[in-house]
Formats: sequence, C-alpha cells, structure tokens
Amino acid sequence: MIEAEQVEALLLEALGNLNRELGQDRKIDVRRDTILFGREAELDSLTLVSFVVAVEAMLQERLGVPISLIDERAMRRAVSPFRNVQTLKDYIMSIASETTEQAGLAG
Repeated sequence: MIEAEQVEALLLEALGNLNRELGQDRKIDVRRDTILFGREAELDSLTLVSFVVAVEAMLQERLGVPISLIDERAMRRAVSPFRNVQTLKDYIMSIASETTEQAGLAG
C-alpha cells in the first residue's frame, strides 16, 4: 500500500522536474496548493499532459502502482482531480485503494 506522503513527494518532484524543462519565465510554484488545471492554472494543457504522463511513469517505476490518471472516472468528478496537487494526491490515493481492494477480491 502506498502512503499519501510518498505520493505528495512524487508529485512535487514531478513539478520540480517540469520546472527544469520550462523556460525561466514559465516556472511553476512547487507546493501542494499549486493549481494544475482551470482558469488560474499554472500549467497549460500540453504541460499538464506531460506532467500527468511523468507522474504515471513515476508511480509505476517507483511505487509499483500502475495507474491511468486520465480516464472517464476522472472526467466525471464534480471537482477535477487535477485542480491542484492536493486533489491529485487524493485522487491517486483513491484509485490505489480501489486497485488494492479489487486485487484482494480477485485473489
């Protein structure tokens, strides 16, 4: 089972990595309340997709959690899981919990 602190650290690291790729004038705040999606977002749509792909890869490689973050479940939510780092962390924890429960039922 993954821990919320691990996921948050991974998300903040992914933002930091993204900052190294962006120009000096496009740096992103690396905080848990950094807005990722929406009118006030610090990421444009292409940068958000890059961030999500990087997070999915890191979750798989480092924590052994194969998660697809952009799916129908994410799009149906009243509050976007991509609103900020905190909401994305909560969403990842929710999916990881569901995946663990399903694996337990299948086993």
